[in-house]
Amino acid sequence: MTAGRTPTHQDVYGVAADGRFAAPGRVNLIGEHTDYNEGFVMPFALPHTTVATVSRRADRRLRLHSGDMTGGVVETDLGTLAPGSVTGWAAYPAAVAWALQSEGHELGGADIHFTSDVPVGAGLSSSAALEVVTALAFSDLNGLGLDADALARLSQRAENDFVGMPCGILDQMASAACASGHVLFLDTRDLSRRQVPFDMAAAGLRLLVVDTRVKHAHADGAYARRRAECEAGAAALGVPFLRDVPFDGLDAALARITDDAVRRRVRHIVTEDRRVERVIEHLDAGRHRAIGPLLTEGHASLRDDFEVSCPELDLVVAAANAAGALGARMTGGGFGGSAIVLVEADAAQAVETAVREAFAAAGHTAPRVFGAIPSAGARRLPL
Repeated sequence: MTAGRTPTHQDVYGVAADGRFAAPGRVNLIGEHTDYNEGFVMPFALPHTTVATVSRRADRRLRLHSGDMTGGVVETDLGTLAPGSVTGWAAYPAAVAWALQSEGHELGGADIHFTSDVPVGAGLSSSAALEVVTALAFSDLNGLGLDADALARLSQRAENDFVGMPCGILDQMASAACASGHVLFLDTRDLSRRQVPFDMAAAGLRLLVVDTRVKHAHADGAYARRRAECEAGAAALGVPFLRDVPFDGLDAALARITDDAVRRRVRHIVTEDRRVERVIEHLDAGRHRAIGPLLTEGHASLRDDFEVSCPELDLVVAAANAAGALGARMTGGGFGGSAIVLVEADAAQAVETAVREAFAAAGHTAPRVFGAIPSAGARRLPL
């Protein structure tokens, strides 16, 4: 192998691949932390993907290798997979194999090689892309015929029960089910959904992603605490999920909650669900620019009521809006990661420059900025 070249499947395992698959990262336009409250979300897939090349084995061994992570091949046995048996990055694909088997699917052994250009730790769902591409690969190689719903549910279960991250299903559904040129309007209660045309360029707009390069740290328990607080709010109000609290009854509901933190979590979820509904109304009517203030409003709610922002994310929003953006907000689970900025196309460079200058003045690491292009969900690729 040539020095400096990313190794191929053949390089790593000494055999040709039987299949090649891709699953994307995602941006969530609006609807943050609503998914585990059975609410509404609006993600779209990015062109950045995790690609898996896979070859069948005659035994029950599972071998995993990443061209982007340090270390060699991680090897385990499909018959001994259990939560905690595989750690690090390889826990995610191993978790998918475990989830498939725990639901009765028979799997043969496999050698899998991964490469990815989804930024890790940027709040753009690199873990979901890894899970979904693994689920698609196993489905294809074992003739399981899993649809997007099944791929997403299995991947979510893998992350919840094997990895130990209590995420909702937004990220996995986005990676599995999004369509090129569209944003996915998803009801996480029953996974009913609609692909909504989302052509910013045709409207004279651009949507920028600003990766703050602050690594989010959900595993520290903050994400789990937010989920527990939402569940406490639902219990206090006597509803199954906060999705069931009507927006026009919010003030009365908040008056019944004594814990201040829980009250603010409830306010965010109920108002965020309403923001998703308002965004879809604007997009359906062709009022693309009108969603800008809702993005900024959503960020303020995530910052103040849900408390999942950070100084760098707040700076992106403030600097972008001061420079003439139509709206901006953090995207993803928070505690770092990325923000999105809606701008007039001819103002994109000036807004990006203003954000970069604000980061430099604050002494922050320079952000990574790129345009968000709604792209295809998980798919099989030619070898």
